[in-house]
Amino acid sequence: MATYAIGDLQGCLDPLKSLLDQIQYDPSVDQLWFVGDLVNRGPQSLDALRFVRDLGEKAITVLGNHDLFLLACAFTDRPTKPGDTFDEILAAPDRDELLDWLRHRPLIHHDATLGWTLVHAGIPPDWDLATALDQGKRAQKALRQADPYPFFAAMFGENPPHWDEKLSKSLKLRYTINGLTRMRYCTADGQMNLKEKRPAAEVGDELIPWFALPQRRSRNERIVFGHWSALGEARDRNKTWCIDQGCLWGRQLTALKLDTRPASVFQVDCPCYRQLLSQDA
Repeated sequence: MATYAIGDLQGCLDPLKSLLDQIQYDPSVDQLWFVGDLVNRGPQSLDALRFVRDLGEKAITVLGNHDLFLLACAFTDRPTKPGDTFDEILAAPDRDELLDWLRHRPLIHHDATLGWTLVHAGIPPDWDLATALDQGKRAQKALRQADPYPFFAAMFGENPPHWDEKLSKSLKLRYTINGLTRMRYCTADGQMNLKEKRPAAEVGDELIPWFALPQRRSRNERIVFGHWSALGEARDRNKTWCIDQGCLWGRQLTALKLDTRPASVFQVDCPCYRQLLSQDA
């Protein structure tokens, strides 16, 4: 039995199938962890969503920011953006079943036996693991309500940049969503900066990757995440592994075998970006 974490798919199903062949994935004994962003920008968003859904209990998927944006477009009047590849999902005959499955995915997953935590973007530096799991469950409950509109009403916005127990319920919800699905950089005092996306070498000293903050309360936890294709090589950074290696942008789709020491990296090239370029030509 093996457990593999898989990087951001973003609608690239063929590379996933190639990667599963490479790791000799056995659905009878192996488990897959997906770091979120199953959909959007790639050419196979609908097929990728169906494929992962059909894996059933053999796969654990946390929600990414693109997954949440799909749900917001489906459940509110928020329009899609140029370059989004949601239309096929929103028009699919099994749309309702797929969207219901997606909004019942967690925002964070922890396996105490395996000793790993799965999240799309990261854990805010002023949260320990217990707080992250608790606030994640609270957000999940809001998303899973019969009327999820309050969740989406709170979802959009960059404030508050730091955590405070005195925050209103809606601002706590927004902070949770931003921290778990959008965060990359923080200031030295731990405030989230959600605008900056460039590699650290281009940013300077004013912003620090969330996982590099010395006061980070989850620093003793092993965390696997995605969301940050500009970060570079998939490697151990303070017990955290980013496995978004830019599959969509013509680089690699990555799997990380979690039950080996050290964790093992597997990668396949992804042709999706070239396919999109040829479609636009």
